[in-house]
Amino acid sequence: MSAFGDEYQAVGLARCSARRERQRFVDKNGRCNVQHGNLGGESSRYLSDFFTTLVDLKWRWNLLIFLLTYTVAWLVMASMWWGIAYLRGDLHQAHGDTYSPCVANVYNFPSAFLFFVETEATIGYGHRYITERCPEGIVLFLFQSLLGSVVDAFLIGCMFIKMSQPKKRAETLMFSRAAVISQRDAKLCLMFRVGNLRNSHMVSAQIRCKLIKVRPAATLGGTGQRSRQTPEGEFLPLDQCELDVGFGTGADQLFLVSPLTICHEINSESPFFCLSQRSLRSEQFEIVVILEGIVETTGMTCQARTSYTEDEVLWGHRFLPVMSLEDGFFRVDYSQFHATFEVPTPPYSVKEQEENLSQSSLLSSPLDKKSRREQACPLDCADTTGEKNKLPAKLQKISSRKEGLPARALGMSSSNTEKTLSTGDLLKIQEISPTSDGEDSDNRMQLKALKINAKALTQSTSRLELQKDFPGMGALE
Repeated sequence: MSAFGDEYQAVGLARCSARRERQRFVDKNGRCNVQHGNLGGESSRYLSDFFTTLVDLKWRWNLLIFLLTYTVAWLVMASMWWGIAYLRGDLHQAHGDTYSPCVANVYNFPSAFLFFVETEATIGYGHRYITERCPEGIVLFLFQSLLGSVVDAFLIGCMFIKMSQPKKRAETLMFSRAAVISQRDAKLCLMFRVGNLRNSHMVSAQIRCKLIKVRPAATLGGTGQRSRQTPEGEFLPLDQCELDVGFGTGADQLFLVSPLTICHEINSESPFFCLSQRSLRSEQFEIVVILEGIVETTGMTCQARTSYTEDEVLWGHRFLPVMSLEDGFFRVDYSQFHATFEVPTPPYSVKEQEENLSQSSLLSSPLDKKSRREQACPLDCADTTGEKNKLPAKLQKISSRKEGLPARALGMSSSNTEKTLSTGDLLKIQEISPTSDGEDSDNRMQLKALKINAKALTQSTSRLELQKDFPGMGALE
């Protein structure tokens, strides 16, 4: 047993490691593994929206740009103040009571730099100040004030937006590490779990799922090809299809105050209609989950993403419950958020289950009345034929042609000899009828009618004979 377990574990680890080598389209943390290259002349579009470009940069680049911007601005403006003092000769003359420089107490570049910083930061120590006899200094002072306001608004606004970006709110939105396939309400479903770690809610939270199928037949270096070719020959890279998680019923609209289990029903319209436990081992796909909502505190739209590959889908598992009722409130145990346990689940796909169910229903369904009658009819006919073979020739003709019996009985009155014979035959039928036990009630009623007709024919024959012997009787009658 131990050797078998070790071998199974080794095979499982080898298979998982081999599958991990292929690139994911979306990482578990939601980062999309897509890089844009060979933009050519389109790179200028980034400069046209420089503010968004600056916000999208990483923090280290933002901080570097922040420091460089202020440092360069300070140095440039300090150099301009030092240049005015140099051109006016304020650096070489003593600043006495009779001399009025452009900026008081600016003797060199460090003093000019300190004057700029004091002015920009509105510190105003009072030792260095601009005088009214320097018009160029007044113009530079106004330019410095406007430029400083623009730089402060741009950089501080960029830093504020970057710190309050809604994607940071996604850090407190959790997804289960694995997805499970098991039965819910007698239906096979693909399920995963989402949760919100904060007490603040996600307003109008909505969840969507995309399936990216990988075809192993077109693999290149073990990475797989996530593409599809249409019947017209069009090549569709990274072909995506939608997974229904309750769009028609409104189940995709979440009230995310506690962990929820998102369910995708596997039916005839699902891409997993033919997926079974055995085929799951050989399939290659990636399920991308997208959760969107409005952050309650800031009003910004937040989006959280994750993905599940085929080796992260557990067949025949279910999530452990994490909710418990305590004194006056519900408690969520996030230590069991990712935990699952095995449940009895058929290893067959939904397609195979429907085919087996249809075959079993056809085998166990009772025969309809028409088929039963068709099966019973030959037996009845065989019994009737057997009875007919036991009767005389004329009786066989009479019983085979039930509708022609009255007409034949009426035709017997054409001649006296034929009437006598017909009467005798009918009497024979009357003698035979009690002995035939196998005939049905319909034949008995017809034989009774033949008996009555035989009596009537006998009376009519006797009357004709009397009229022949005594012609006057007919006139009297």
